[in-house]
Amino acid sequence: MARRIDIEKCIGCGKCEQSCIVGCISNNENGKRIIDENACVDCGACQLVCPIKCIDNF
Repeated sequence: MARRIDIEKCIGCGKCEQSCIVGCISNNENGKRIIDENACVDCGACQLVCPIKCIDNF
């Protein structure tokens, strides 16, 4: 199961994007981060670095 970002809570810091080992995290039109769930390998690196803990297996 891929990780998902709660974009209502995301502050757009980019730490998750920097930590992603497969490059599946990008910005949406509002500067929030989104995960390409088809490319996510569910390693959890993004979830570990998120300062507000808005990433999970929703």
